[in-house]
Amino acid sequence: MKPAEVRARERLGQAPPSLEVDGLTFAYPDGHPALRGVGLRVERGERVALLGPNGAGKTTLVLHLNGILTAAQGSVRVAGLPVGAPHLHEIRRRVGIVFQDPDDQLFMPTVAEDVAFGPANFGVPTDQLAARVDAALAAVDMTGHRDRSPLHLSGGQRRRVALATVLACEPEILVLDEPSSNLDPVARRELADVLGRLDATMLMVTHDLPYALQLCPRSIVLDDGVVVADGPTRELLRDPDLLRRHRLELPYGFTL
Repeated sequence: MKPAEVRARERLGQAPPSLEVDGLTFAYPDGHPALRGVGLRVERGERVALLGPNGAGKTTLVLHLNGILTAAQGSVRVAGLPVGAPHLHEIRRRVGIVFQDPDDQLFMPTVAEDVAFGPANFGVPTDQLAARVDAALAAVDMTGHRDRSPLHLSGGQRRRVALATVLACEPEILVLDEPSSNLDPVARRELADVLGRLDATMLMVTHDLPYALQLCPRSIVLDDGVVVADGPTRELLRDPDLLRRHRLELPYGFTL
């Protein structure tokens, strides 16, 4: 059940943003501070890249979005719902995370069964599952592979099937963890074509700065657990001092 405030805002046509993070602070058991007062807001339909060097806190932040980790201070709201025990089941449906390694998400005998697993687990009635699977596979250009084993697909095809398993749950926000990693140029382009057609809110965690520029008009730079920059992707990538300070680098010869 949605909180009364969220229902009221939706009736008035004032839908809350897809994601609100306010003052998020988290330290691991060894005392290392991973997030230090992180705040950000992603509106519905926005495409935002989350950039930063290794160890910046990007993965830690993502794990707070669906309640895998719980912050010492601060809050996270997804479509107006606070991330916490009372809403955790719904939050995990609304935050669709596509992991860097598709093998972490594909474990059923066929592609169609993998795509059906998530929505079935979230309570979608059996008579609606086939339509969910068909729509998700069509969205990622994998309809013709529904009866194949994911083990027999290429790396790029597995990445798109992993994306379909999340899309079938109709998430509020799509979180992509290094989507272009380990893909050959053709598979990279095919995935970009698919992602470019989607109308879901998107948060893309990536070191691939050209991919961020291609798919996300806005970028947020996180370093040492702090948001250090937030603005149009092209403007941020044109700031060599910013990139150097935070160990970000464009490919050799790449021009903006």
